[in-house]
Amino acid sequence: MTLYPLLPLRDIVVFPGMVVPLFVGREKSVAALETAMAGSKDIFLLAQLDPGCDDPDRDDLYETGVIATVLQLLKLPDGTVRVLVEGNQRAQLKALNAQDTSHGDMLMAEVEPIEPAAVTGTEVSAMMRSVVDQFAEYAKLSKKLPQDAGQQLGDIEDAGKLADAVAANLAAKVADKQAVLSESDALKRLEMVLSFMEGELGVLQVERKIRGRVKRQMEKTQREYYLNEQLKAIQSELGGGDGEEANEIQELQEKIDRLKLSKEARAKAHAELKKLKTMQPMSAEATVIRNYLDVLLGLPWGKRSKLKKDIPGAQAILDADHYALDKVKDRIVEYLAVQARTNKLKGPILCLVGPPGVGKTSLGKSIAKATGRQFIRQSLGGVRDEAEIRGHRRTYIGSLPGKIVTNLRKAGTSNPLFLLDEIDKLGQDFRGDPASALLEVLDPEQNAKFQDHYLELDIDLSDVMFVCTANSLNLPQPLLDRMEIIRLEGYTEDEKVEIAERHLVDKQVEAHGLRKGEFTLTQPALRDLIRYYTREAGVRTLEREVARLARKSLRNILEGKDKSVTITPENLADFAGVRKYRHGVSDEENQVGAVTGLAWTEVGGELLTIESVTVPGKGAVRTTGKLGEVMSESVQMAFSFVKARSPAYGIKPSIFQRKDLHIHLPEGAVPKDGPSAGIGMVTAMVSTLTGIPVRADVAMTGEVTLRGRVLAIGGLKEKLLAALRGGIKTVLIPEENRKDLAEIPANIREGLEIVPVSHVDEVLARALVAPVEAIEWTEADDLATQPAAGALGSGGQTAPTAH
Repeated sequence: MTLYPLLPLRDIVVFPGMVVPLFVGREKSVAALETAMAGSKDIFLLAQLDPGCDDPDRDDLYETGVIATVLQLLKLPDGTVRVLVEGNQRAQLKALNAQDTSHGDMLMAEVEPIEPAAVTGTEVSAMMRSVVDQFAEYAKLSKKLPQDAGQQLGDIEDAGKLADAVAANLAAKVADKQAVLSESDALKRLEMVLSFMEGELGVLQVERKIRGRVKRQMEKTQREYYLNEQLKAIQSELGGGDGEEANEIQELQEKIDRLKLSKEARAKAHAELKKLKTMQPMSAEATVIRNYLDVLLGLPWGKRSKLKKDIPGAQAILDADHYALDKVKDRIVEYLAVQARTNKLKGPILCLVGPPGVGKTSLGKSIAKATGRQFIRQSLGGVRDEAEIRGHRRTYIGSLPGKIVTNLRKAGTSNPLFLLDEIDKLGQDFRGDPASALLEVLDPEQNAKFQDHYLELDIDLSDVMFVCTANSLNLPQPLLDRMEIIRLEGYTEDEKVEIAERHLVDKQVEAHGLRKGEFTLTQPALRDLIRYYTREAGVRTLEREVARLARKSLRNILEGKDKSVTITPENLADFAGVRKYRHGVSDEENQVGAVTGLAWTEVGGELLTIESVTVPGKGAVRTTGKLGEVMSESVQMAFSFVKARSPAYGIKPSIFQRKDLHIHLPEGAVPKDGPSAGIGMVTAMVSTLTGIPVRADVAMTGEVTLRGRVLAIGGLKEKLLAALRGGIKTVLIPEENRKDLAEIPANIREGLEIVPVSHVDEVLARALVAPVEAIEWTEADDLATQPAAGALGSGGQTAPTAH
């Protein structure tokens, strides 16, 4: 047993063969060092259980320590002592005594040295090699050890010294190191340090991955920052500026403060800008927010066009741009008059319905010019995706606002004129129903708070004037209910002549580069062009024919054949080619069983021939010509009426036992439907069964009942226009349609003999060349009855529907 001065250690364990610098500040520890220096310079180093204990006793210290030699001692100005010690040998603490010396109070330790036991063998050699290899890898990963630390350990041949050297260099806990120090078996110590190193290696490898990842991210960020700064500098040099680009965030903030945003929009803009500030500028989310703010701040908040209040001026603009269309012009001028007086009117929803080529789209432009609004046209033909109207959610990649918001941003004002073109051509599939999405847009009571899925804000559309165009009213009923329907019927021949002379000819002359005086189209030639080369409700085909004449005329001029071209009826065929249509009745002779009917289609009115013959049979009716369900029922009903009244019309009932009736409507590939060919069917059947011809210059339209009453039809103007174009002289119409004649242009009424009829007998009296001979007539056969409210309709081409 030997006495040594005791130096308690905090947070460190000293191993034999280890040279460690220590800083000592406690009085007892300083006294122990001075006592050691005064004697043999040996001192006992022992680790504390609790590093925070300033005056440790026997219970506060570990059992095993190391006897060390003080190599150097240096007192510092602040009273602490720096000492360099070298561990020599393990020792076991046996007793602890306090001692008062000339240097002060200190602790003397009575210790028993532990002699190292030499171990040899293959297992020890293998373990030592494993420890050296493991420590070399550990030294590479640890930043606290030199890279060649593993090579230095390879020179140690003693297993115990190797274990102590490795333990001294490990970054392990004090308790773990103390456990290694307390173990006297060298082989077990090697196993312990190997286990500790494996645990530390796992941690170090994870740390290395994290450091590498962070380093790469930092390098990428620094590189991007460096490149961005270079880009800014280059852009500044190219722009000739002072080298300082305005801060994007600051610009957005100033724009938010400057615009007259709604309360909801301002809060949303501030929230998005706050998120943008915290994001990396080049991240994907930052781009999404930046795009959103661009759309939001690009809307015309508080910007309005100054609307015109000049009523006569607006009327003049409409008259200059479009000939005829008086009903539409009156509606627009009425709207302007109310707006001029009240300064506020919820945007009306006008729907211009008419055949192609009558000027619906161009009329929208004229309305915008007359009202002083910005003009925006949105074609809805073929649109099947609801997102085209309401936009996409921002959660989708590549999301965009709907066309309403996009065009509102494009217009730059909050009160433009939106022309929703071809609204009847909207589609519907699995992507949604855009017609239903338009319900909110086109409702004056709801569109003040229109919600776009992209913006997720209330957009005020109440100041927007919506004008829709359509060829037919084949629309969902709720959508139709929100619009004011204005019908644009086809043009008369005189109106087409005026439109061509005012607009079309000059437009094509300018488009083809013809000079003044080089091309002249006389009015007689123009009328022949309309009659024999076009058959349409609008003027689109007429414009193409005029363009054709202009092209051929220009070619003749450039080839030197003519200096100027004047087109007359005599030379029209040389420029326009052979006549495409015949102007006049389809049948110039009166024929048995051939009736001229009138049909309404989406492209205007058409003449419809109804043919009937008898063939041997048993009283059945055959129909051909691709008839729809309603028209087929009309044939059956007409046949039943004729059979019921056959004695009155001089038809022997026995003929129905020997003959079949065959009803045919030519142009069999064209679908035909509607009930308004009813009186034509009856006339054709009576003519066939009696052998009396039908007048070729008479056309007719009207639905017939089983009692022989003639019911009202629709599309009267288009049908009368078709009769006028076809050279018909007399037109039979239902008595109930007499009221509609007030809206028919005077030149149509003057060019035709229009005869309202209420009963089939009146039709037969007018249509047949000779009157039928009635066999008998009694009160029981009186066919007068109240007409039912039937569907208005017509048989015709281009899949005509109930009208």
